[in-house]
Amino acid sequence: MAGACARAGRDAATVRLVAVSKTVPAARLASAVAAGLTVFGENRLQEAESKAPQLPGVTWHLIGPLQSNKTRRAVELFDVIESVDSVDLARRLDRLAGEVGRAPLDVYLQANVDRDEAKGGFRPDDLEAELAALDALPNLNLVGLMTVGRLVGSPEEARPTFRRLRELSERLRRAVPGLGAGLSMGMTDDYEVAVEEGATVIRVGRALFGARQAG
Repeated sequence: MAGACARAGRDAATVRLVAVSKTVPAARLASAVAAGLTVFGENRLQEAESKAPQLPGVTWHLIGPLQSNKTRRAVELFDVIESVDSVDLARRLDRLAGEVGRAPLDVYLQANVDRDEAKGGFRPDDLEAELAALDALPNLNLVGLMTVGRLVGSPEEARPTFRRLRELSERLRRAVPGLGAGLSMGMTDDYEVAVEEGATVIRVGRALFGARQAG
């Protein structure tokens, strides 16, 4: 994977790998930690809660949707929440991060740049309208933007999605400098294209752990 980053013309050290560990048993993750992986991404709070005590020293990213009744537990467990998809969720996270001593909590704002009804996230226009208010939340660190790509037939077909996220980030940061330059985008099938388009974080599971188990 480092070679792919090099072929993309970027310094591989600037691209962080989040190993998507959904359905992967903690014992296998311990082997991955021994091999040098220390940043894992989980879609579900309950699964991360069962694994975290067995893997000290690991950094955990929440990359799936977060239900309001699980927000406090998520703030207590996750180091980074990548799926902030509404102002209401951001405000809850801000309040709870202050209450439980996790401020500033690193978050990514999930953007639905394809305007795909099947995907979550802020529509670009809505995010532009709300960004100043989000930036004013004192207990959140807006690391950058995240998107979930569409299912496409080839990696190249994913390029417009990644390009739109980068361009949205550039536009928003000109207006609100408090938004970080992070871009979490790209998975196993298309991460090379995502890196070419400026990804700073790629979320890769199947290429590391094989086909996902049912569940």
